[in-house]
Amino acid sequence: MNDLFKKREISFLIQFIALSGLLFATHSYLNYHFAKGVDLFFPLWHIYLFHVVTVIIIYTLINYRDAIGKTEVFNTFIFGMLLKMILTMVFLLPWILSKPEQKGNDLANFFIPYFLFLTFEVYSVVKILQKK
Repeated sequence: MNDLFKKREISFLIQFIALSGLLFATHSYLNYHFAKGVDLFFPLWHIYLFHVVTVIIIYTLINYRDAIGKTEVFNTFIFGMLLKMILTMVFLLPWILSKPEQKGNDLANFFIPYFLFLTFEVYSVVKILQKK
């Protein structure tokens, strides 16, 4: 593999795992203290596992395409975001079909980390794109 790919991937993974751990710990703490009696459809670890896997896959594809010299990195990013939106709908489909009585807590538990991870992902991809 390309040294540039490995260097960027390792740097990204270290930062991303640290961010994920911090967000998960904070989110768990807040849920424990402020949403004790609320039954959530998805456990937090399912939500975070989904986000972590999708972000790592998309970033790795973009990093790989850039490392081998492809110039369509932005197109790969847009395709990845479209795929991520589709996977999000598939992930949330059981919850949507269950016609939940409480929608706010489940939506917040999913989409707050979604947008935080998306922000980090966009920041990381922009760092790759700016080097050109």
